[in-house]
Amino acid sequence: MSEHPTPESIMQVGLGFWPSKILLSAVEMELFTDLAQGPQPLESIQGRTGLHPRSARDFLDALVALGFLRRSDGAYSNTPATDAFLDKHKPSYIGGILEMANQRLYGFWHHLTEALRTGLPQNEARGGGVPLFEALYADPARLKSFLASMTGISHGANVAIASNFPWAGYKTFTDAGAAQGDLAVQIALANPHLSGVGFDLAEAGPIFEEYAEKQGVAGRVRFAAGSFFEQPLPRADVILMGHILHDWGIDDKRMLIRKAYDAVPEGGALIVYESVIDDDRSKNAFGLMMSLNMLIESPAGFDFTGADCQGWMKDAGFRETRVEHLTGPDSMVIGIR
Repeated sequence: MSEHPTPESIMQVGLGFWPSKILLSAVEMELFTDLAQGPQPLESIQGRTGLHPRSARDFLDALVALGFLRRSDGAYSNTPATDAFLDKHKPSYIGGILEMANQRLYGFWHHLTEALRTGLPQNEARGGGVPLFEALYADPARLKSFLASMTGISHGANVAIASNFPWAGYKTFTDAGAAQGDLAVQIALANPHLSGVGFDLAEAGPIFEEYAEKQGVAGRVRFAAGSFFEQPLPRADVILMGHILHDWGIDDKRMLIRKAYDAVPEGGALIVYESVIDDDRSKNAFGLMMSLNMLIESPAGFDFTGADCQGWMKDAGFRETRVEHLTGPDSMVIGIR
């Protein structure tokens, strides 16, 4: 006999904004950073975070029930995961992307239905504001926060690329769209024989250089200012593009891959990594939702399957291509010239 359908999954997803906003508010109040100092009773947390007596117990116990906090003898503490990843004082902090989700994306996604029907962005540009990247790069403090959030969401994949790709056969690399520089830093840390370039708009330069210096690789990783729309990519044995192609439409995607082909020698490689959608388009829900986020955020961007990207690489001239899983929803597509 077939199983009777139940509404549990429908309700869980349909009301998914409840647990999402509870977690985002806890990050906003720096609750996990505060609790990294040790367990605290309800009254202490109320005083330190400003929680109202009507909300405090339900809020904290909801975080316990959701698996983000522990409670013992009336004191609340972080779980191993929230202690590792949501304490602002730890290098493993990934809360930057959640801060951005809370401050920007949560409200913009309210207009998803309009985006689905019009195909138009629903971010700052919706009200006639300055486009996202133009606004970000014009504000140094906001840019630094945004680039740090990109490090948070990308760090695991960056470490995997640094260790999984066969770097022994190469000497140089260029990270196109380098942001804060974590991908270049992780590659340099794991492969002492390599030297690399982080290529991005000039405004990102001080942020990149500060991060590389702090990580101890400034002698082998340097910043090069430029626009990958207006200039050739700095030549190297390997070109990398992490969470870059999905920002742009199909013509720009093809153009950037062609520029990468022109920048590497025979035997050189292009590594594209994103939340690559599975070829059947039925399993990597995060990749598909990220593509809808590009609908919200950009005029023409979208995420893509491994087969899509391999096809674009072959059209550009790359003779060999393959797809390799990295971590979580992220995979890399590799093209060999």
